[in-house]
Amino acid sequence: MNYADRAATPEIDDARIAALVAVARNVALRAYAPASSFSVGAAVLALDGRVFCGCNVENASYGLSICAERAAVFRMVAEGAQRIAGVAIWTPLAEPGSPCGACRQVLAEFAGPECPVFLAGTSDVLVRTTLGALLPRPFTFLDLERGGA
Repeated sequence: MNYADRAATPEIDDARIAALVAVARNVALRAYAPASSFSVGAAVLALDGRVFCGCNVENASYGLSICAERAAVFRMVAEGAQRIAGVAIWTPLAEPGSPCGACRQVLAEFAGPECPVFLAGTSDVLVRTTLGALLPRPFTFLDLERGGA
């Protein structure tokens, strides 16, 4: 699927945002983070309305660890969805943390720049942003098509 083929992201109301944040917060409780003690949860809303969650899972071989956002996206794909309408990420910080670069790139594979991203943490602060604001120029398959021989 090409990046340009993606449909516009539907509006997500405050109740849906709260529900996504709750899912992300709850799945963070299941994170496996013996090295960092930094448990993160993510909830991905697919365009078909289903919600997929993931938490970070660390490994003694650090490179084999996976972030919550990627775990949620991979679960979404495994369950048959391939388009993201919105994402909520919960971090154990009063001022919510932001997804790492690798997660931003993976999210961009399945969502356009207008995709809303909601960052939450231990306080009442909710940061509303978009994937395009977090990753303004993602590398996509369109780049590969333009560069191919």
